[in-house]
Amino acid sequence: MMDDITQIKSEVIQCTKCDLAKTRKNSVPGKGYQHSDVMFVGEAPGRSEDMQGEPFVGVAGKILSDALKHAGMSRDSTYITNVVKCRPPNNRIPSCIERESCAEYLQREIQVISPRIVCVLGNTAFNSVLGGSEITKNRGKIIRKDGQLYFVTVHPAATIYRRELLDVLISDIDKLSRIITELKNGKDIPADIEHTP
Repeated sequence: MMDDITQIKSEVIQCTKCDLAKTRKNSVPGKGYQHSDVMFVGEAPGRSEDMQGEPFVGVAGKILSDALKHAGMSRDSTYITNVVKCRPPNNRIPSCIERESCAEYLQREIQVISPRIVCVLGNTAFNSVLGGSEITKNRGKIIRKDGQLYFVTVHPAATIYRRELLDVLISDIDKLSRIITELKNGKDIPADIEHTP
């Protein structure tokens, strides 16, 4: 049977693959437009997300929404998810086991949404999805892996503690918006980094 977002969401809500199932209030499946041109992938849910069962509904979510608005993009036209679907206690960085437990969900989300570009938010997501590190050196770059385009930028939450990163995020989301427009108009976008198997 062909996957759909409803099926994946249902599996995420019931998931007990790792120990985060014991400490969460709610699983946090991805949310948004199923035919979106862009998918945003963050690290893991925080406290607000754990309470509400939705991604990016806290302070970081508002920052992301504001950056999208600045770029002329509507949040409702995007799909937003995380590498890990349950909140790690005290918002610690998710472990390798936790990331691996959720990896299949993210792969399936990307397959179903089939976005023109996946925007990777922050170091943990960059490492989990693309094996990358040093987000500040690689932000704003386009990466091609297995035929899928990815765009890398800082996590909105990082801008709360480092205000200078807010301009970086806004500038990157503006660039992302231009890239999406070019892709929709049939322009071939060269990748800054090519991942070869």
